[in-house]
Amino acid sequence: MTNASPSDGSLTDDTHLGRVALRVGSLDRVVPFYRDVVGLEAERERDGSRAVLSAGETPVVVLDEDPDAPERGRREAGLFHLAVRVPDRGALGDVLSRARTRATDAGATLSGASDHLVSEALYFRDPEGNGVEVYYDRPREEWPWTDDRRVSMDTLALDLGSLADDAAGGDRAPDGTDLGHVHLEVTNVPRSRDFYVDALGMRVRDEGYPSASFVAAGEYHHHVGLNSWNTRSAPAGEGRGIEWFEVVVPDAATLDAVRESLVDGGHEFDEGGFGGDEPGDGDAAGAAGATDSLVISDPDGIEIRVVHGR
Repeated sequence: MTNASPSDGSLTDDTHLGRVALRVGSLDRVVPFYRDVVGLEAERERDGSRAVLSAGETPVVVLDEDPDAPERGRREAGLFHLAVRVPDRGALGDVLSRARTRATDAGATLSGASDHLVSEALYFRDPEGNGVEVYYDRPREEWPWTDDRRVSMDTLALDLGSLADDAAGGDRAPDGTDLGHVHLEVTNVPRSRDFYVDALGMRVRDEGYPSASFVAAGEYHHHVGLNSWNTRSAPAGEGRGIEWFEVVVPDAATLDAVRESLVDGGHEFDEGGFGGDEPGDGDAAGAAGATDSLVISDPDGIEIRVVHGR
């Protein structure tokens, strides 16, 4: 397959997200939710100050503990929610079943449940207030497509009784679970949208919601959501919340195209190799199994790691 470069219009469908990292005040407080409700396996690293949460061999969420990190400022840009994608409706039903029996003990709340036409989703707040969506995608042939090959998403009520009936009975997130998208609160939606489209090579997929834009590589419904619903007016800070997320491209040629686009657009970025103390904190490429990486901040200071080789 020949991959389109950003200057050609967009990344292709074989680009996906890798991991998302959150800065948290206490791993002991936060890990039980991701382990016992979402169903991810937890492994401690860095002398216990980091937890990597995975589904089988796929790392999904990284939690870095910093007891001194302040809460995110009310005006600061940052995470609206991260979205863990499970492979089917039965797995989502299992999350609902676990939530009903374990969420309270894990210090989390089920805050919503929606049918988005392209997907069905459950929404949570983790014990430190980070938004977490768990969802599965309907088959693409069932998605509502527009004449220009965008998608039409909506927010409808989800039948929790039907979802519970379809639970598969699993206690862990199954193979095929990964990070489907991140949804960010930004200070200026058009500016952020233009960055993800013009600099990184994503496409606008849906702008049917007020004050929001959804962009993706290829024809996915969205890899990054952007909204200004809560009127954030300051860039992301050093408090709790999102640290970085990964965009995984399929090959070195695609990474080179992104690099060229960043240079042409006058965007500053760092480059990292495999492991070592590289820009961004050194393990972006190594821990993802990548052989090269670009580290860049979006217009609100949220770090993005573009990697390949996974």
